[in-house]
Amino acid sequence: MDSARKDSDAPTPAGPRDLFDASTDAAAVVSADGVVAGWTRGAEALLGHPAAEVVGGSAARLLAVRADPGRVAGIAERCRTGMGWSGLVPVRHHDGGRVDVDLRVSASFRIGENECFLVSARRQRQQWTVGQSVLDGFLTRSPVGMAVMDVQLRYVWLNDTLERLGGVPREERLGRRLSELLPGLQAETLEGLMRKVLATGVPVTDYEYVGWSWADPHRQRAYSTSFFPLVDADNCVTGVCYMVLDVTERWSARRLLSLVNEAGTSIGRTLDVMRTAQELADFAVPRFADYVIVDLLEPVLSTEGHGAWLTDAGPAPARPVMRRAGLSSVREGSPEAVARVGDRVDFLPPPHDANLLVGGEPILIPVLDPDDDLWVAQEPARAARIREFGLHSLISVPMRARNTALGLTTFARSLNPVAFEPDDVLVARELVARAALCVDNARRYTREHTAAVTLQRSLLPQALTGGTALEVASSYLPAEATGGVGGDWFDVLPLSGARVGLVVGDVVGHGIAAAATMGRLRTAVQTLADMELPPDDLLAHLDDLVLRLGEEETGGDTGESMTSFLGATCLYAVYDPVTRRCTMARAGHPPPVVVTPDGNVYFPELPAGPPLGLGGMAFEATEIELAENSLFGLYTDGLVEGTDRDMELGMSRLADVLGRPGPDLGTLCASAVRRLVPVPQPDDIALLLTRTHALGADQVISWDVPVDPAAVGGVRARAIRQVEAWGVGELAMTTELIVSELVTNAIRHAAPPIRLRMLRDSRLTCEVADASSTAPRLRHARSTDEGGRGLFLVAQMAHRWGARYTADGKIIWAEQEIP
Repeated sequence: MDSARKDSDAPTPAGPRDLFDASTDAAAVVSADGVVAGWTRGAEALLGHPAAEVVGGSAARLLAVRADPGRVAGIAERCRTGMGWSGLVPVRHHDGGRVDVDLRVSASFRIGENECFLVSARRQRQQWTVGQSVLDGFLTRSPVGMAVMDVQLRYVWLNDTLERLGGVPREERLGRRLSELLPGLQAETLEGLMRKVLATGVPVTDYEYVGWSWADPHRQRAYSTSFFPLVDADNCVTGVCYMVLDVTERWSARRLLSLVNEAGTSIGRTLDVMRTAQELADFAVPRFADYVIVDLLEPVLSTEGHGAWLTDAGPAPARPVMRRAGLSSVREGSPEAVARVGDRVDFLPPPHDANLLVGGEPILIPVLDPDDDLWVAQEPARAARIREFGLHSLISVPMRARNTALGLTTFARSLNPVAFEPDDVLVARELVARAALCVDNARRYTREHTAAVTLQRSLLPQALTGGTALEVASSYLPAEATGGVGGDWFDVLPLSGARVGLVVGDVVGHGIAAAATMGRLRTAVQTLADMELPPDDLLAHLDDLVLRLGEEETGGDTGESMTSFLGATCLYAVYDPVTRRCTMARAGHPPPVVVTPDGNVYFPELPAGPPLGLGGMAFEATEIELAENSLFGLYTDGLVEGTDRDMELGMSRLADVLGRPGPDLGTLCASAVRRLVPVPQPDDIALLLTRTHALGADQVISWDVPVDPAAVGGVRARAIRQVEAWGVGELAMTTELIVSELVTNAIRHAAPPIRLRMLRDSRLTCEVADASSTAPRLRHARSTDEGGRGLFLVAQMAHRWGARYTADGKIIWAEQEIP
């Protein structure tokens, strides 16, 4: 029982009819025979008739006027085709009064077998009533140009504003079409929009176009036009109303923004001062002017590190010295044909002097009169050229950036009949301001780039020599990217025993800092090489140096990010022409390239090692044998990376270039760089090529020395005979002294075996090898000392002397220059 009660008490879901009746919108459903089939609460609220009195009755009795059967049939037919109908209809209120409502019949549908229509209504909005004369006066004197066109697009009515904007009297317009009054593409376009409105009934709003003003035929104006359909009581389009608004100021502002934005992508694409100035001239012609010149002060173009004039440095010279940096004209030839790009100029618009560049405002001369007394007196030649080329309007804008005067840019018009106006000064000022920043950036970059290149070239070796062991050639190209020069370097270091050290390296980064670091590393390598360190030990000491330099850069803060990492790559090799052995080690640098005498090319496999500056890892040396006349090359990554950044492919290209026999070493080095790097690269490029030679058996001789002081005399005699056999008998006495002292010291203080070796190449070298690891120390003996003067005498007699360690002990050596 409870369950049945609950089911009977449950609410019944509302059907479509219930939802329609409950709607607050004033609406009704009327059948095709005029019977009301539905009535909403909104309709009851609007007219006061309850649904019970209306539904089932005739809809005609609700009208306050007699219905026209023909018109009702026409409305029904429109609804059947989906067009609908709307209009103002008087109806009866429940209280007997009359209510004017906006009635809309919007749909045709069926309920069962009966055709019905949905009718909606709303009370007519209250309208303010004004006199016809007031309305006509308002429309006639409205600030917006208005006109009414019939379906043939002929003028029916227009107001005073449109007459003034168009420049054609009202009497000439009425009854005529726009294309008849203003023949041209623009009139045809406007009429095409009107036809579209007539055909579709859809308004077209805010169509903008640019045309010449009738009042001022030399000035362009911008207009915004909107078109609206004119509809009669039957909702039929009977004409077009169009409205015209002068939007020249808005158009000019947009044009300025567009021009400035476009200038940002067209000016300053390179870091070259002259090209940037020419880009400004090319951009402004013919967009803004017919003739543009850009003159820059000479200090701006200097690469000596001097800046241009500071704007707060006081009065400037009366006639500044400038050079023409940019020039562009719409005409062939130029009003300044006597001053081409690069020529010295001193043009300033009369009566201004150089203070215009320092603190002056842009100069606007709307009407340029070459017959003006000032021009004739101060610039007679230019006045004649202005007259010849028809320049009639001019703007001169000083170029300044970052408190620095840079030069002057002048814009002029000749073929364009429109004179410059104050708004154009804003455009010119903005273009020049952007170009000035680019010129100043290019000036600063050029100065720093030149300084870095000069520093780097001064730190690189000015002349390379490999002695008799190596034939040497090199090529270096600084980076051409915005980062400036890098830290690539190379060197050839003469070592004892006719050996030669070869080094190539690359410092991380670009610019003066990288060049300075490169100089420090190159000096360090020279010092460590003079200490006769093997390649792996030399790189270890160099790694420690880079770590210390990095700590100096970061102030000792080990938590500094890797963006401040100071590092480098390096490869160091030592070639011995006696054994034809080459010992090398590398720190993150590309491997060397070897070309054998028969043309075989290979890259020796040696441990890469970590880059310098990381620390904590050891370096390993590798030794290879090089046949005489082999080609041995060192290079930096900029040579082989190329634009594709593929190292392996670049090394393959390098092997192909170097494997071709033919030219001498210098020509081969230069051609290899040209072929591998045909266009400027963002990184430095260094290539060091050597061709190996060997010392013949007739240039080297050695003897074992007994551990007996009495053997010194015999060794001395052999050495003298060998010196005379080599044709350098003038060195016999000094050689006798050197051999005597070195051999005697080895017998007294070192461990056997002891061996004397003599080499003759570009110098005469005496070497004494022993098994001891203790190196002698040069002493300055006092006058009372009986000994300790041997090495001092050797140092005085020899060109240079030293000691180097080997796996079996050490070698003390002394070199003499061969006269």
